Formats: sequence, C-alpha cells, structure tokens
Amino acid sequence: MTELILDVRDRPVPGLCLRTAGNRLILAQGDDALLLAIVERYDKGVAFYRTARPRPLLPPLRAADARAYADRPERWGHRIAALLTADPDGPLHDGRWVLTSETGPQWNRHGLGPTAYWSELLVEGHPDGYIDWWFHYGSSELFPLRPLPGAGDARVKAYRGQARAGILPPVLLWWVSGLDCHVLLDGHARLAAALAEDVEPPFLVLRRTVPHDDRERGEAEAAAAYAAELDRHRALRDRHGPGVPDGAESAGRTLVRRLEELRSGERPTWAWPLPGGEHAWHRIVRDLSTSTDTGLGSWAAQWGA
Repeated sequence: MTELILDVRDRPVPGLCLRTAGNRLILAQGDDALLLAIVERYDKGVAFYRTARPRPLLPPLRAADARAYADRPERWGHRIAALLTADPDGPLHDGRWVLTSETGPQWNRHGLGPTAYWSELLVEGHPDGYIDWWFHYGSSELFPLRPLPGAGDARVKAYRGQARAGILPPVLLWWVSGLDCHVLLDGHARLAAALAEDVEPPFLVLRRTVPHDDRERGEAEAAAAYAAELDRHRALRDRHGPGVPDGAESAGRTLVRRLEELRSGERPTWAWPLPGGEHAWHRIVRDLSTSTDTGLGSWAAQWGA
C-alpha cells in the first residue's frame, strides 16, 4: 500500500480551484472554467455541465517506465507526488495532503467483475449530467473531467497490453467533498484500458488531511485522554481490587485509532468564494452560452439558473 504525506507551502490558491456562489459551483483551471455545477436543494445531487477540457497534470507515462516499475509499483506514488507538487495547474494548495492507494472499504465489495463494477460507478453524461447522491450512497462515484476514450483509441490500445501484463500505471483521483465523489484527474485512457480488459485498475487518491498544527494539538489531547483513562482504572482497582482490568488494552486501542485519524484522516475539500457571487456565475454562463453553441443556456434554464 502507498501512503504519502505532502506538506504544501507558498501556494495559497491552487491552479485547479473549486469556487462557490451559493449552491452553484465552478471548477476552474486558471482562467478556464472546466465545470459548472448546481447542487440541488435537499442534498439530492449535483447537476453539472463540462465546458472545457483540463490541461494535463502529468506527462505521458511511458511503457518503459511501466516495465521498470513492475516490481515496485509503489514508486509510482513518489513520482506522481513529485509531479503534482511541482505543477501549479493542479489542486494542491497550502496545507497537508495524503496520496494513497487505499480507496476505501466500500469499493468493489459487491462481487462484480471490474468492468461491471467501475462502469456502474462512473458518472455518465457529456457535456451535461448528474451526480446522484441518493442512488450511490457512500460517496463512491467516479467523475471524469472529460469522457473516457473508446476501447479502440490509440492510447487505450497501448495501455491494454500493460493492463493484461499487470503493470498499468495508476489512475489519479481527487476526493472533492463538495461534489461528494472522486474526480478523475489523470488516467482516463488507463482506466478505459483496464475496463476494456476487465482487470482491476490501480488507483492513487489525493485528499486533504489533518494540518500539522491540528495534529500536534490532537496528539497531545489523545495522550492526555489515554493517561486519564489509565488513572480512572487505577482508582477503580484501588477501590474494588485486582479483578478490575487496568484499562491499558481498551485505552490503547482508542489511542491508536485517534493517532491514525490524526496522521491521515480525511478533511473536507476547500473551496473559494466566486468573486461577484451568483451574479458572476450567471454572467459566466451567459458569456459561454453566446460564444459556443453547446446547449449551455438550455441546461442552465432547465435547472432554474
């Protein structure tokens, strides 16, 4: 298992930035709006409209590298972490992050084959669609930033051989709590190749975790709670005799759980206010609607925007 902690400094706002205006969202990369979204009332889900393709965050991952990393696939984590840290167009901003190959116990537990399972979790629709929070309870959906290429695509064909050989580079996901799903940042062709071959795709998941200062404070509080629990059991033993357990086992389990949560526990995705608020969001929709014949205006009207 790969689990890397990334401490990011001197990047107050990321290049790939989620901005909010009431229940309306924009995912922007620099000055380009990639995604417009509306969170439905009563937390039913998110209506979205893709407006542009993202700039790649990672360079092409070559077949030679896949073969070189075959015996040590955890090296992909270190390489991708270094590339993300150096790339100003990505989602990293000041704070602590974790990059992990552990996708969560709720995934792939239904006994389905890889293609059937992951196809079910992929958010469909282009340019518009819907992220259904009620149907997929458990926040396990995958949202591609662009449509997956077909099985006959040249890049997919190249990756299919790696998928069959078990050396496919990982697909990079970003947990976005505002969408309540995992956004597919890089590896659309690699995921398509894995699905075409019906093999389990390897993943790396990027998410925010506990900041350093909060971790230090939390560790001190956890240690104090552990000591207090031992003192409580000691007092009980003095009163009722040695038949009372010393409390070390139960308090120790609680301490380990709290420390693990502080080390790599999940934190919500940050979003920044959209300058100009909802008026600016509507203006962006109007500007994009008049500059392209994509049906964005009809989509906005459909969702009461």
